[in-house]
Amino acid sequence: MPTPDKTSRDAIVAAGRELLETGGLDGLTMQAVAERVGVRAPSLYKRVRDRRELLALVVAATLDDLTARLEDTRGEPDPARRLAAQADALRDFAHERPAGFGLVFAVHSAPRPDPDAVARSATPLLDAVTELAGPDHALDAARLLTAWANGFITMELGGLFGLGGDVDEAWRWGLERIISAVTR
Repeated sequence: MPTPDKTSRDAIVAAGRELLETGGLDGLTMQAVAERVGVRAPSLYKRVRDRRELLALVVAATLDDLTARLEDTRGEPDPARRLAAQADALRDFAHERPAGFGLVFAVHSAPRPDPDAVARSATPLLDAVTELAGPDHALDAARLLTAWANGFITMELGGLFGLGGDVDEAWRWGLERIISAVTR
């Protein structure tokens, strides 16, 4: 009779996401994941081919998490408030999962997110900016907002806003101006 499975692919990915947050990309090893889920490293290979596949699964799960948070804003009927809620959701996500945020948005050697998953994650943003900027400039507006938010959040997470002032107030001020700028 076969031995019962001691772990699952979902548990492996969840452990990988947690290890990423505590130890960065270098801390995300097959051995560390195995220890976290309570099996020996060779047992992981029944579920995950290698570290590269593990990283790809962690990237996918992280982007799925972010997409779900962005989708949660869709109930807001006002596109400007919906866009602000999406930006806030992105910022909250980055503060809760800074390494995951970096895994999705930064340049690194880990596998890039699947283009279809990226498109799904961008859909709530594109819907809101299409209403605000119009279809001819929706992609431009989405890129502007994403680039500004990513830059702000990256600097914030890096502790680079040391000149004083209220960072939350600066976020709100900048976000209001970006939304105003893309509104036709």
